[in-house]
Amino acid sequence: MERADMLAYCLAKPGAWLDRPWEGDEVVKVGSRIFAFLGDGAGEPTVGVKCGPTREVADEWLHRHPDDARVMAYIGRSGWNTLRLTGGIDADELTEAVDSSYDMVVAKLPKRERPTA
Repeated sequence: MERADMLAYCLAKPGAWLDRPWEGDEVVKVGSRIFAFLGDGAGEPTVGVKCGPTREVADEWLHRHPDDARVMAYIGRSGWNTLRLTGGIDADELTEAVDSSYDMVVAKLPKRERPTA
């Protein structure tokens, strides 16, 4: 999957918007919270997503895709992984990971920040 396709997929989610909170890094948020990290576009294309409510659940990705999934720096202990877009993880599985991350983040948003559509 191309980075541009992943970005477009993320931005098509209800209430999603692009933010650049750090120089050179792009993230996609819903309400005030990030559900996908896309980095700066340089180097290997990846997406950082919440892969489970706990590190143990998120570790399933590491076991299934040892060459294409890794624990995300700084927030990995909370169930976030970085997934390679051009590796062995198929596009359907990548979009399902984004969907799941989005759903987990929306569920934790205050009601006033949740998308209506």
